[in-house]
Amino acid sequence: MNQHYDLGVVALSMLVAAYASYVALDLARRVRNTDSRSSILWTVGGALVLGSGIWSMHFVGMLAMHLPIEVGYDPLTTLLSWIAAVVVSIVALRLAARDTLRPASLTAGSLAMGGGICAMHYIGMAALQLSLPVIWQPWLVALSIAIACVASASALLIFFGMRKLHGLRARGAQVVAALVMGLAIGGMHYTGMAAAHFPADAICLSVDGLAGRSLDTMVVLASVILLSLTLFTSLLDARLHAKASRLASSLQSVNAQLQDANAELQRLAFMDPLTDLANRALFEERLARALDRADRKSPDPARLAVLFIDLDGFKPINDSYGHGEGDAVLCQVAARLRAISRNNDMPARVGGDEFVLLAEDIGGVPDARATAARVLQALAQPYQLSSRQVTLSCSIGVVVYPDHGHRDVLMTSADAAMYAAKRAGGSTYTVFEPQMHVDARRQMELQQALRGAAERGELALHYQPKIDSQSGRTLGLEALLRWTHPQLGAVSPGVFIPIAERFGLIIAIGDWVIEQACRQLAAWAREGITLCVAINLSAHQLRLPDLIERLRQALQRHGVAARQLICEITETVAMEDTEATERTLQQLGELGVELSIDDFGTGYSSLAYLRKLRVQQLKIDHGFVRDLADSADARAVVSAVVQLAHALGLRVVAEGVETPEQRAILVDMGCDELQGFYFAKPMSAQALASAGLLDCSPESRNQ
Repeated sequence: MNQHYDLGVVALSMLVAAYASYVALDLARRVRNTDSRSSILWTVGGALVLGSGIWSMHFVGMLAMHLPIEVGYDPLTTLLSWIAAVVVSIVALRLAARDTLRPASLTAGSLAMGGGICAMHYIGMAALQLSLPVIWQPWLVALSIAIACVASASALLIFFGMRKLHGLRARGAQVVAALVMGLAIGGMHYTGMAAAHFPADAICLSVDGLAGRSLDTMVVLASVILLSLTLFTSLLDARLHAKASRLASSLQSVNAQLQDANAELQRLAFMDPLTDLANRALFEERLARALDRADRKSPDPARLAVLFIDLDGFKPINDSYGHGEGDAVLCQVAARLRAISRNNDMPARVGGDEFVLLAEDIGGVPDARATAARVLQALAQPYQLSSRQVTLSCSIGVVVYPDHGHRDVLMTSADAAMYAAKRAGGSTYTVFEPQMHVDARRQMELQQALRGAAERGELALHYQPKIDSQSGRTLGLEALLRWTHPQLGAVSPGVFIPIAERFGLIIAIGDWVIEQACRQLAAWAREGITLCVAINLSAHQLRLPDLIERLRQALQRHGVAARQLICEITETVAMEDTEATERTLQQLGELGVELSIDDFGTGYSSLAYLRKLRVQQLKIDHGFVRDLADSADARAVVSAVVQLAHALGLRVVAEGVETPEQRAILVDMGCDELQGFYFAKPMSAQALASAGLLDCSPESRNQ
């Protein structure tokens, strides 16, 4: 029996095959790119749609065949062929969900898919139910099976090859792959059809089954609609999945940024932003944990030490070279503290130039002393700035727990010990002693009382005469600050001046001294007395950018000539920051005030350097004067200073003269002016007048 085909329907079946292949590749992506639960749902739903699409191609291809007899298809057998298409679709989609495709899996999968496609085809052929058996050509049957297996292998290889493609390139490759796969599936179908030879006398027993000339159109339309809906759903799901992925990625990015921001906030909350050391909050938290660990080892608790470190002379670096250079020094200090710290030590910055070091598991006070000595040595090395090197020292307070008291006062005790080291001259460490708390409390009480002392009339200036060594006449006076406390009585300047400097009161007190000295000079001028008065300038006053203006306004306010004011600075202060000191003293000289270096011989300056400062006086420290009668070395030093000072055109003042022997030696050496208890103690202006110590003339100073 001869059969022929409706070419239009054949072409339609091939297009359906290609379209089904395109949808199959898209479904494979969805199965691959979704989670396990969604993958199962896409596999089942996709297999139903994909199987229906492949089966519709086969069924339409069957309908394209025309036999000289009326034919129909058994519904049950046709259903079985559809089930075969669905099963082979499940196999294909599950293979597509794998991460890799090994050769064994490719071979087994290709055979399973090819067998399933052939089962669908030949079961569908059996749905004709002819009265005589179909005669098959074996080689064409084998060829159709081979085409099905090769087509299946190609489909798998194409899909796995397309995974690396994205965007338009992926879609273009998918279209080409679908056409190739559609041709392969159609080739298998029509090869299988060509293998069938229908007997001439056979009749169709299922003529009452699925039949009709419009059936092919209905199947095609139903399949295309179903495939299109599936493709649309797949594309929509892919877009939603991509948007969800972008949103998840964005949320991850935001979460990462929030984590970074939280980490940065944590860092800012517990780390010093300049030095990257722990700040006070983190240090105190770590100290509390360390103390807890130490207490748990009772009755023999582990020992730990806290070192409170304050830099000596740091402020002049900021004032002279700028805060940028000061910050560079602080960073180098931090680096050195980290370098000498053990793994379980913790350095921290707790203030401007204040650092602390927590040392756990130490043997006791000797170990703490050794640690403090290492810190002193490390911080005493030169610091490199942008264009120069500077050298600093530090003062360290050492406290050991539990040796030095309760855990709640460790920081206070270390701070008190550090200020004891400061009072000892700095560049050293001091181990805490109980009386330091008493000293600290007394200092707090004194600084509270010192605030407002000038307004309450508790401060006063006393004046000590400076005597011409030849004539014995008063050449000038030194103004010395005195504080009389209502309950404590007279408080020594050696006690309250350091407190004023520590607690930031020295500037206001210095302004008060300048004002009172100028007021007193004006009062004496109204009485016809012309004198020079020396006032002491602290290091804090020298760093004031408007010091010259403050002096100028005070002199103008009281009508005092600038030459009547002598500004004294100690040799140590002069050498703290030589460039800044030279600049300030030059401005003072331009203002017209005279300049004097106090306590000469206690620092490290040279006369040649002091000459650059344009000073007019040197005051020999009282320590040398005290030893004149008993020490040949002291006499040699003072004699050399006098001779060299005169060679440089400087006047020499000796302070602390208390005996006739000292006076005689100094006069013989040619010292210009003498000052001390031998001549007069510091006293009020009224007491000076009563003692007749104001009997002088302007000319006497140049005698």
